[in-house]
Formats: sequence, C-alpha cells, structure tokens
Amino acid sequence: MARYTGPAYKKSRRLNFSTLENGKELARRPYAPGMHGNDRRKKLSEYGVQLQEKQKLRIMYGLNEKQFHRLFDHAAKMKGVTGENMLKLLESRLDNIVYRMGLANTRRGARQIVNHGHITVNNHKVDIPSFSCKPGDVIAVKETSLDHAGIKAHLEANVTLPAYVTFDKNKMSGTYVRYPERSELNQEINESLIVEFYNR
Repeated sequence: MARYTGPAYKKSRRLNFSTLENGKELARRPYAPGMHGNDRRKKLSEYGVQLQEKQKLRIMYGLNEKQFHRLFDHAAKMKGVTGENMLKLLESRLDNIVYRMGLANTRRGARQIVNHGHITVNNHKVDIPSFSCKPGDVIAVKETSLDHAGIKAHLEANVTLPAYVTFDKNKMSGTYVRYPERSELNQEINESLIVEFYNR
C-alpha cells in the first residue's frame, strides 16, 4: 500500500484523533467525514480498536504499512518494552527530529525538507526521511540552504522544543540529546493495543 498523500484533516476526523498533534482538524468538525459523518459512530470490535490505534500512529508519523510493520519487528527484537521501543524508533526518524526542532510545521513538511537535501547529520548531507538518528547526532540546515524561505518562516513561529532536542536558531543546527521518555510523547496513543494487533 502506498503512502497516503490526501487530506490530513479527513484522516484525523475518521480516526477522531489529531494526527497533526495540534487539534485543529477536530476543532470545527469533531465528527467523521462524509454525509453521514455526524451520525453516531459505530461501536468497534476488539480487532477494530486495535487496528484504529495502529492507524493513528502510522498516519501520524507518515509511514506506509510495510515500513510500519518492519519498524515493529525491529522494536520487538530490542531490549525493553516493545511498544515504547517502537515510539522511540519513530521519534528518532530524521524527518521527525526536523519537525520537533521547528524547521517545519508538520511531519509531511519535514519529510519534504529532508528529501530535497536541505539537512545534514554530523556534517553529512542526508536526504532519507527514515534515517535513524542516535542521541548525540547534530542535525543542521545545509550551508547552501540557510536562506531557505520556508525554513526561516517556520522558525519564526517559536515552537516549544521537547526536552530531548536542542536547536540554535543562529547556528541553524541542533542536537538529538537523548531518546524521549514515554511521558513526553502523545498520551492519546495506547501502544499496547498495537502490540496486541501484531501479536494476535
């Protein structure tokens, strides 16, 4: 299945969950899309609840099904809690780190910035959004892209940085300090349901 590139708001309303993590999608229309979207939502089966939870996380980080399943398999082989490992791997993706640093206002925008070769990791250009960063990695805007209008506009928004990343607007570079704690990530996600979905 290809990556979804349609309206993000429609997916958020279908899942009744803000995949952009800002709540704007549900502020005006807190019901499912379509002509019957305002009707009462059907009660989901146990499988449906697990599937919906998986779709929330997959769409939020912009992965296709094959990528997401492969990431889950990787998390299952790591030490520790599989669900939390999965969230740490997702947060360590380069496109997500770029988003967390405030260089883009959505993960989809951050993916485009990385794809177009505007980002370096430890002084090496990386144009692969799924590149896995490690604590201590220095992520910066490439020297030739310092005047990129889109990046500068997003930095002016003064986004609050999470504690596990730093960013210096003057140097246009930051550091992935450490892996995030579970308490620092989206509390609406129940990762144990995703683990149950793949282990059924």
